[in-house]
Order: sequence, then structure tokens, then C-alpha cells
Amino acid sequence: MTRLSGAARGLQVQRLRCSLGTAWLLLGGVASAGSPGDVPLGDLLQIVRTPRALLALDAEGGGDTREALERGETILWTGSRGLVGMALTDRRILGVRTRSAAWQTTRWRQGERRPAEAELGDRLALLATDRRLLGFDGGSGNFVEVTVGPRERVLETRVSANLAVAVTSRRALGLSPFSGGFFETPLRVGESVERLDLASEIATLTTSRRLLVFRGRTGAWSERRLELR
Repeated sequence: MTRLSGAARGLQVQRLRCSLGTAWLLLGGVASAGSPGDVPLGDLLQIVRTPRALLALDAEGGGDTREALERGETILWTGSRGLVGMALTDRRILGVRTRSAAWQTTRWRQGERRPAEAELGDRLALLATDRRLLGFDGGSGNFVEVTVGPRERVLETRVSANLAVAVTSRRALGLSPFSGGFFETPLRVGESVERLDLASEIATLTTSRRLLVFRGRTGAWSERRLELR
């Protein structure tokens, strides 16, 4: 067995440490190579109710965004997650995101059935009524909506960090802050919905005939045929 001198052993240990350090740097680079949308966000907004206004306190941009209440208007619900916040009153639906100059608002329609709250993700929000699907796009900071038909029923809604999906008796609709707007694909006659699953930027809808896949980065639906059971 060859015996190493103290100096040689020290040099060998130093080389080993350098090699390990390089390996950790490379692994760290791979782990952090995902897109910004893959990174979960902390809560960057706090919604504060005052007797005459709503305040969105912004931890990212600093400052606050104020929306005055109308005379006699009542706040029913407020919520925030990630970079978006929502509020429901007896008259309006309000949305705000970090670094916003103002709240975005839209009014309830006459006779519209109002849900108790909105569903929030890190970068978007979804509200389903009997008349429409209303999304708040945290990318653009705007509301987007689609009308629910007179004989169309909303069967299920789900929200993840960066996606929202609604399934009705006629179609599936996906919303993403990276592509903007609702993207839909029709359901076929006699096709039943079995399962809806959401990850951060991809959703899968299993029906009795197909596997439908929605990708948030492209805003596109694709399908895979299921084998006959």
C-alpha cells in the first residue's frame, strides 16, 4: 500500500471538496432552472376593509390600492393569495393584483345567483355563477368572462396556483395567466365527466371517452383516446 505524505493527503482532500462543491452547484442550477411560474408564491397582498373603502396592501410593490365603496354598499367577502386579491359586495365583484394602480370591477347581473366566495390561485381567480364564468387574470390584471348558456350547467370548478378549469354540461374551459382569456373544448353528446386533476400549469380531464389535457403556457387543449373498457 502506498502511503501518502501529509501534504499529499491535504491536497487530495482539497480536490475532493472542490469536486463536491461543483456537483452541488450543478445540481442547484438544475433545480432552479424551472420557469418563474413554477415557483410557489407567498401571500403578497393583504385586503383591509374600512367603513368607506377597500385597501389592498402590497408587499411586492409597496403602498396600497384604494377602492371607495358606494353609498350603502356592503362587503360580503374578501380574500387574497399570491399576487391576486378579490372582494365580493352586494353590488360588485372586485379584483386587484400586486403593482396595480386601481381595482378592477364588474357588476352582478340582474337576478344572477351569487356564490359565497371566489376560488383563488397564486396568479388568478375564478368565480362561477349560474349566468357566467368570471376569471381574474393576474398576468394582465383584468377580468375575463364567458356566458353560461340557458340550459348549460356548471358541473365542477378547480383552481391551482397557475390554472383554473371549469367543466360544464357542454364544454371544458381553461384559464391561465400566461396565455390570457378562457380556452374551451366541447364535450361530445353522451360523454360523461369522470375526473378533473390540476397541477401548477397542466390540467387533465378524464371523461368516459377521452383524456383531455390543458396546458397553461400555450392555452391549448389536446386529447388522448381511451381504450374501450
